[in-house]
Amino acid sequence: MPVGITQPSNQIRLTNVSLVRLKKGKKRFEIACYKNKVLEYRSGAETDLDNVLQIHSVFLSVSKGQTAPTQDLEKAFGPKKPLDEVIMEILQRGEMQVGEKERHAQLERIRTEVLDIVAGKLVDPKSKRVYTTGMIEKALDQLSSQGSHKHVEGGKGSAAVAPKGEEEVDVAKGKGKELPTWTGVVTTKSAKSQALEAMKALIAWQPIPVSRARMRLRITCPAGILKQAAKAAPRKDGGEEVDGDDAVEKATGTVKDRILSYVEQIESQDTMGQDWELVGFVEPGAFKGLGEFIGGETKGRGRVEVLDMAVVHEGD
Repeated sequence: MPVGITQPSNQIRLTNVSLVRLKKGKKRFEIACYKNKVLEYRSGAETDLDNVLQIHSVFLSVSKGQTAPTQDLEKAFGPKKPLDEVIMEILQRGEMQVGEKERHAQLERIRTEVLDIVAGKLVDPKSKRVYTTGMIEKALDQLSSQGSHKHVEGGKGSAAVAPKGEEEVDVAKGKGKELPTWTGVVTTKSAKSQALEAMKALIAWQPIPVSRARMRLRITCPAGILKQAAKAAPRKDGGEEVDGDDAVEKATGTVKDRILSYVEQIESQDTMGQDWELVGFVEPGAFKGLGEFIGGETKGRGRVEVLDMAVVHEGD
C-alpha cells in the first residue's frame, strides 16, 4: 500500500457473499451469509448460525461495511431482543440476494428436481408407462411458451377453448372453471409445490397424454358392516363434500358400495375371519376421501395401507 494511504479501520470487506435483506421500521437491514447456507438454514438442514453467517453482525449496508447502530436495531426489533434473535428473524423473513450465476444454478437445480418428481408421478393413461424427463420438459416448455393458456375469465358471455379433445367451456352458463397454468420454474417456491402445479397443468391441458399414476392400496374393513347403509356424506376428489340431491342419492349405498366407488381397479378381495380385505388401485385424489370415509364408518376399526405410492410400468 502506498505511503500516506490508509485502509479505514471500521470498513469490513466480504467476498463470496450472499446477502439477506429485511426492511423493518423504515430501515433496511442486511446480513452477510455464505452462499447456499441460507436455504439450508431455512430448510432446517443447518442450525448453527456461525456456519451461515460470514460475520456475526447486522448491517445497514454490507457493501459499504456499515453496521447497524444499536438504537436502530432496538427501534425496529424491540429494545430487549438479543442480536441472535434479530439475525434469525432476518434469515427467516428476509429477501435473499444472490448473483446471476448462483441464481441460474439454483434455478437449474430446482428445475431438475421438478422434472424428476413429475416424471415419477405421471404416466401414459393407456400404457401406464412413465415418460422420460426429457419428454416432460418439452411438454412443460410447450405450456409455458404458449402464454395463451386460454383462461376462463368468468366474464359475462366469455368462453374458453378447452384443451384438445375436451368440450368447450361455457362460462356464460356458469359452468366455467379456471384451468391451472404453467409459466415455468421459479426460485421462490419449493420444487415439490411447483411439481404439483406442473402436474395439474399437464393433466388439464394434455400437451401429451398424461394422468396421475395410481396408488396401490390394501383396504381392511370389518365384514359385519359392509352391508350397512353409508352414513358419511360422499366426497369429491380432493376431499370436498358433495352437497344437495347428489349427496342424498349417493349416500343411500352400502358401506361396501361406497368403498368400491373409490377403487378404479380391484386386484384381489377376500374375507378372512371377521375382516374383509381388498387390494386395488386408487387415484391419488381419492385417497384422502377414502381414508376419511373408512375411518368414520368403522370408528377406527378399518384401515387403508399404501402398498405403492405410484404404480407405473417401466420400459419402452
